[in-house]
Order: sequence, then C-alpha cells, then structure tokens
Amino acid sequence: MHLTPWIVTAAVFALAPLFLFGLAGERCSTAIAQLPVVFRLVLPALFAMPYLLVCGPLHVLRLGWLLLYLMLPVAVTTLLALAAKVDPQQRGHWLDFLVLFTLGLAVDLRWFEAAWPHPLVAVNKLILLDAGLYGFHAIRQLSGVGFDLRWRKTDWKIGLREFAIYTPIAILLGLAIGFLHWHGHVDRPWLLPAMWLFTYLLIALPEEIFFRGWMQNLFERRIGRTASLIVTAILFGLSHFNKRAVHFNWRYVLLASIAGIFYGRAWRAERRIAASSVTHACVDSVWGALLR
Repeated sequence: MHLTPWIVTAAVFALAPLFLFGLAGERCSTAIAQLPVVFRLVLPALFAMPYLLVCGPLHVLRLGWLLLYLMLPVAVTTLLALAAKVDPQQRGHWLDFLVLFTLGLAVDLRWFEAAWPHPLVAVNKLILLDAGLYGFHAIRQLSGVGFDLRWRKTDWKIGLREFAIYTPIAILLGLAIGFLHWHGHVDRPWLLPAMWLFTYLLIALPEEIFFRGWMQNLFERRIGRTASLIVTAILFGLSHFNKRAVHFNWRYVLLASIAGIFYGRAWRAERRIAASSVTHACVDSVWGALLR
C-alpha cells in the first residue's frame, strides 16, 4: 500500500494525543476542563478522524464502523466522568475497570481490525489509546500515572537495571521451553537504534500506559502494592495468548507474565512510564534482533 498524504495525516492525527499528553499533559487537562461539560464529553468523537482519512479515500469506509469510532471514545469519556464524580478519591471504581477491560479486549480480541486495510490496523490501537488518554488524563485526571515523554537519567538507570535482571531469566527459560531460538547474528545492525525507537513509541509506551500507568496504578488502590504487581503481570501475560500462534500460546503468556513483573517494578520505582517502557523496548528489541 502506498503512503498517501491522507494516511500520513491520519497517522499524525492518531499520534497527536500521545505527544500532547506526554509533553503537556497538565496544560491539556486544564484547557479541556475549562470547556463546557457537553463539549468535553463529545470532543473525543474527533478520534474517528483517522478512520475517515484512511478508509474514505480508499473507498472501504463503512457507516457502522464510523459510528463505532464516533461513539466509543464518547462512551469511554462519559463512563470516566461518572467515575470521577462517584470516586473523587480515586480509589479505583468498577467503571474504571470496565473501561480498561473493554479497551483491552478490543485490542487483544481484534474486535475492530476488520474495519481497516490490513497494513493499517495499528491505527485502530492508537485510536483506542487516544480514547483512554483523553478519558483517564483529561476527564478522570488519574494521579500517579507517570506518563512523560521527557526522559530522565533515572528512567534509563531503572529501566536498564530491570532489563539486566530479566534478560538471563527470559533467555534461559525461553530456550528451555522452545519459545526462543538463537540466531546468532543481527541483520542490518545499523537499523537497531531506529527499531528500538519504533518499539519504544508504538509498542512499549502504549502498553505501559495501559498496563502500568492505568491498570497497576488502579489495582494498587484496591488490592495493594504486591498483589497489583502480580495481577497486572498475569493479565499482561494473558494479553499475549493469541500472539504468534493459532491457539493459546502458553509459552508467550508465561514469558510475558514474568516480563510484566519487571516492567511493573520499573514503573513503580518512581512511578514513571518512561522507565518501564525502556525495559519493555529493550526486551522486545533484543528478542526481535537475536532470539525470535
């Protein structure tokens, strides 16, 4: 598929909330809070724009999918606005978890991927992430997430420490159960920095925002620090059940669950998404380069 101006515009539109909340989250939330209530609730319908921009020019746009992309972000926003009202102390309300599990299942079970031309299904994940960013950050104003695109030295120190601890465990276990396969050389090593950055921005960051910044953060308030780490890690592992296999991929689930422990440790050290994303991106990059 050719990279058209429409596709580029859609990608920019879909990525904009990630950068806006990651670089100016407080200012965005303050500006949105000053809008009339009804406007705040319907504003996220704009997240349907990438679907229009991609599928309209390609003549694969369907009204049902368009309505879904218009309504889902508004529904997420409305539910989290209710959660903010009934749970102002942010102890973690069932509405928070309803939103989390709906967004998570939509991604894991690929509910919406049929709406997209195959090479562009990743835009769907960005739209769902945008809905969550707007709802949890601008409307719910969830504290303790730690989402900031500006790296600190401690992000690297903590992230690389957890990577160094997890790596020998993952390699030994992964090779023993036949999930990992050493190929001993790196194809086009000059592309590794670009591959790491791509992984960091489009895989690690979204998953760490969801699982650590939102899920583990909220579980901590309900079940405590240790239990939330374990439960979130298991759910993170289970989210990989259908990756790279037709049936339940228990090997991937096992290794991902263990990885989730170390990602969660990295995040909770200073409650920084950047730290756990460094660990996550390093794990995925080494696996992709040497062990897949």
